[in-house]
Amino acid sequence: MSEKLISFALGQRVLVLLVATAVLFFGAYSMLKLPVDAYPDVAPTQVKIILKAPGMTPAEMEARVMIPVEQNMQSIPDQKIVRSLSKYGICDITIDFADKVDIYWARQQVAQRLSEVKDSLPSNVTGGLAPITTPLGEVLMFTIESDTLDLMQKRTLLDWVINKRIRSIDGVADTNALGGYVKTYEIVPDFAKMKLYKINMKSLQAVLSENNKNDGVGRLSIGEQSLFIRSEGRLKDIPDISNLILKYENGRNIRVSDIAEVRIGSLTRAGFVTKDGKEEAVQGLILSRKGVDTSGVLKRVKEELKKIEKELPKGTTLNIFYDRSDLVSKAINTVSMALLEALVLIVIILYLFLGNFASAFSVAIILPFAGMMTFIAMGYFGITANLMSLGGLAIAIGMLVDAGVVMVENISEHLYDKKYKNEPKLRLVMSSAKEVASPVFIGILIIIIVFLPLLTLEGLEGKLFVPVALSIVFALTSSLILALTFIPVVSFYVLKQTPHAKVPLMVFLENRYETILKWSLKHQKIVFIVAAVLWLAAVGAYTQVGKTFMPTLDEGNVIIGIEKNPSISLDASKDIDLKIQQSLMREVPEIISIVARGGSDEIGLDPMGLNDTDTFLVLKPKDEWRVPSNEWLLDEFRKVLDEFVGIEYGFTQPIAMRISEMLSGSRGDIVVNIYGGDTVKLESIAGDVVKITESIKGSSDVYKKANDGVAYWEVEFKDEAMARYGVSRDELSSYLQASVNGIEVGIIQEELRRIPLMIKGDKNLQTSMSTNIDLQYVLSNGNSVEINELVDFKMTQGPVQINHENGMRKSLVQTNVVGRDLVGFVDELSAKIETSIDLPQGYFIEYAGEYKNQQRASKRLSIIVPLSIGLVFILLLITFKSSLQAFLVLLNIPFALIGGVFGLYFTGEYMSVPATVGFIALMGIAVLNGVVMLNYFNYLKQSVKDSLELVTIGSIRRLRPVLMTASIAALGLIPMLFATGPGSEIQKPLAIVIITGLVSSTFLTLVLLPILYHKFVLKKSE
Repeated sequence: MSEKLISFALGQRVLVLLVATAVLFFGAYSMLKLPVDAYPDVAPTQVKIILKAPGMTPAEMEARVMIPVEQNMQSIPDQKIVRSLSKYGICDITIDFADKVDIYWARQQVAQRLSEVKDSLPSNVTGGLAPITTPLGEVLMFTIESDTLDLMQKRTLLDWVINKRIRSIDGVADTNALGGYVKTYEIVPDFAKMKLYKINMKSLQAVLSENNKNDGVGRLSIGEQSLFIRSEGRLKDIPDISNLILKYENGRNIRVSDIAEVRIGSLTRAGFVTKDGKEEAVQGLILSRKGVDTSGVLKRVKEELKKIEKELPKGTTLNIFYDRSDLVSKAINTVSMALLEALVLIVIILYLFLGNFASAFSVAIILPFAGMMTFIAMGYFGITANLMSLGGLAIAIGMLVDAGVVMVENISEHLYDKKYKNEPKLRLVMSSAKEVASPVFIGILIIIIVFLPLLTLEGLEGKLFVPVALSIVFALTSSLILALTFIPVVSFYVLKQTPHAKVPLMVFLENRYETILKWSLKHQKIVFIVAAVLWLAAVGAYTQVGKTFMPTLDEGNVIIGIEKNPSISLDASKDIDLKIQQSLMREVPEIISIVARGGSDEIGLDPMGLNDTDTFLVLKPKDEWRVPSNEWLLDEFRKVLDEFVGIEYGFTQPIAMRISEMLSGSRGDIVVNIYGGDTVKLESIAGDVVKITESIKGSSDVYKKANDGVAYWEVEFKDEAMARYGVSRDELSSYLQASVNGIEVGIIQEELRRIPLMIKGDKNLQTSMSTNIDLQYVLSNGNSVEINELVDFKMTQGPVQINHENGMRKSLVQTNVVGRDLVGFVDELSAKIETSIDLPQGYFIEYAGEYKNQQRASKRLSIIVPLSIGLVFILLLITFKSSLQAFLVLLNIPFALIGGVFGLYFTGEYMSVPATVGFIALMGIAVLNGVVMLNYFNYLKQSVKDSLELVTIGSIRRLRPVLMTASIAALGLIPMLFATGPGSEIQKPLAIVIITGLVSSTFLTLVLLPILYHKFVLKKSE
């Protein structure tokens, strides 16, 4: 088939050139249209439910909200996991589905199940499905800066001007608002006057609700006119609310102003934002919709923000402190520079080996055309241009020219040979191209096959590395098609049929190689011993190489998670944050700005407590740091944070944090999940796990959430007294909630703004328990009774939060790992936990986070890679029609791995998924070179009878293509080895494996393979 393709291409040369030109232009168009992002979309099909019930403790949220909802979600088809978190006043339920599930179908199923259970939940529960975003959907963050606006004005501006316009942009799932004060109209009752006028809370609520709406009355037809009648009953402002009549008594109207103060107030805050250690701030956060082009969304959002900024009050600006497009541009620039530098190196190598520009051009021209064909395929299959997919192209760039190298090298060798000078050029190009068509086809097909195992990866590793594998497969397939069609045509037009002097570099290399080869053929035992020793040494080195999942991507930003006393108040938590920020900015000049969020956000996507703070650090470029090292900088942060007593802290990055939370519901390289039934026992076991984890070398930022010791005032109803006075539990709960937290009783419409109308007690009731105990409750008959006659207030303690996974309670401990491999750390940790902790019956431990991904990826590859090697063997068997020769080519694989293992061992890199990709690429190149070499040996058997002469001539004749494919693949990855910036961490282990592995692979192909062929193939046939 490959030979027929060559015949067709050379017979239709003009058509081939026209199609190639069309491909170039269409590929360029596809490249410009590709969505651009830093990462592939690694999020699973995930639906979040966020339910709020102000005033409920975590235990109440678990029993009355989380468990009913959770149980109703369990049997949805294709569901993988249900993870739940119950905290004060909020419940967060996350349901992960299989990747094949459509997100809209999943949301429909969850919404249907939620509606079925909603009626059984407490009446004050609000909320529902979270926006259609992903854990990586936080793409832009900004603060509102103004010297004239207060926090309430800033928040109102964010809620009703900025967010309203941003939500209308295509691709934006939602906007989140944090910090400031949400404006309300507050009715602050004077409970003494309510007692005096015999007005209870229930009647106050009813009057406000019944007298705050507009209605249509109907339509009158008067003559030729039609007139509409409507009733204007909606409350408009403070005077309107104050003058509302509650009842008529003793000849006078009792108005709201008689029993309450009406004022502008704010919702009870569940969180706050501080900035630069100076003041509170108001923060906006843009959430992109799942599956959209992040770069396109960000471009539209920033354009709209610029328009909005011009319309804001004078002196008000929007300060963007996190923009995902910065990371996108840095990551894409890292890969693009590596590609460009590799391209230059490849052209130089081609020129040095081929000796003239025409031959080098004939090979190098395959690169832009293969690249454009790859972009066309990526666009067709919906693959975005990101760090991983473009990284795959960077990996493949050295292999793209392999087929062209073999093809052009053989064509030029025939064209430049004096004995063919009288042959017609077209016939000579065709015959020399067909001569290597089979090994080129089989060789590239084998490289494609060895990459197929990456397509079977699941979970996070699948989402990261399937785009890598696909872009490599697209690129190699493109290079194969071009090598069999376009390259022979270009060679026909570009290369001249004139004798050339031998390339000086090749003369030098061939002379040295001939000497080494002849010595090796005479001293075969020594060569075998050296190869065996190297192999055994590599096996030993492999046992010392650590294993991990992925190198940490440097995003350029740091987030410090800070936890304080679980019972801390909002103001106290805010004060500590400001002091920490002041110290950090004073002691660490690498920090440009700090924006910290404490407590929960508005939507509830990140339901933290008031004691939790995510401190976002905006850093200077690394080349401006005193020491350009991430670990050094984290140590500088630790020095500052260790001065603050009573806090726990940990370090992460924006994307890394969300990926960790997405995978395990927590942050950290390793998460130890402890499952069981009793919260107290779980906390005790988790405490023991913390001590063991801290004792293991390599543990860093070990963290277990302080989950006990939170004080609660528990209200116990006196049912007999309540029955005697005719009071229900719901009435009393509503009364107490109004006095402390406030309850919403309506909406005040301010033009397009809908401002909540609240009944809320004064500040004394929110800061003093004794004031609440002394309250007088007005009964429906106008009489009053002390509240403590109806309820008892009891001080109790409870957990900060309750975690569930698949219906089971769990506690967790998280840690980062520094200075050692992930797998070795977990092996030591699990062994110590097993011997030190005696788990009660029904309790068990699982390890999550990156460790779980590493284990899953290793297990999958350990099955699929041998299968693909078996498929390669079958292909070789068909090609050579000899199991012995097929086996000799496969021997390239284990010996090619020697250099890769030594590369990891001596550089201190770990065996990770990127390193595994490097080994897979290495196997493909090694097999390709083996096929090229053995195929030529078989060709020479027809004309050369002496076995030593055959392997010598054949080896020298194939020295150039073997050296070119190896050195181009290796040197093409040199830019990856020395690259810096986001993404270079992932590329480096891969480049190390391929570069060092090609050294041992080339030695095998050029020295050991001729010996083995001579010994086992030629000698046996004599």
